[in-house]
Amino acid sequence: MRRRKRPTPAELGLTATEGRILTSLRTPQRVQEYVSALPANFEQGGDSLRSVRGVLRHREAHCLEAAFVAACALWLQGEPPLVMDLTATREDSDHVVTLFRRDGCWGAISKSNHAWLRWRDPVYRSLRELAMSYFHEYFNKGRKTLRTYSASIDLRRFATDEWITSEENCWDVGAALDDARHYRLIKPAQMRWLMPPDATVLRADDIVQYESRDRKTARKY
Repeated sequence: MRRRKRPTPAELGLTATEGRILTSLRTPQRVQEYVSALPANFEQGGDSLRSVRGVLRHREAHCLEAAFVAACALWLQGEPPLVMDLTATREDSDHVVTLFRRDGCWGAISKSNHAWLRWRDPVYRSLRELAMSYFHEYFNKGRKTLRTYSASIDLRRFATDEWITSEENCWDVGAALDDARHYRLIKPAQMRWLMPPDATVLRADDIVQYESRDRKTARKY
């Protein structure tokens, strides 16, 4: 894997404490363990999109907030801070993962309150292959809902104070992810052949890492 120049925490605007936390995450596996251990941000105070600093301060995250943290941690190790946006039908939530490559293959760091949409080993030859690995278990109300995936989005295109150190919600970056080019995973004609999850899968889907008083909110993450 070709290494790029590692920025220092100070160059990204991080404090010494923030930098120590993130630079200690030296591998994608360590990054995954860290974001998985963060309690889920159920946004009970209203919609949020916290920066890396906001996540470290509040010590909780939803999938996109965790993707920011993971991308920043990888950047500090000399890897590009790349994310991919997965979009679903209207009755379900979208998802964002952080990308990395090993030996020419893609893997993903991903935070989810359910088991299905988490880490992916770096064994996928294309982003489409990686995105399709989430397809079967990406469902809501008994219906498979994943529809598109984005090209890789390099977060270096945004100023660091827009997603790393911002004290405000990072809505502009979130909107840019929504606006990125997306690719269809299945054709409309294929939807008629999709088999709904069976009773065993539905029971397994009730297992969550963090409980929320609102089951709809727990399902969202």
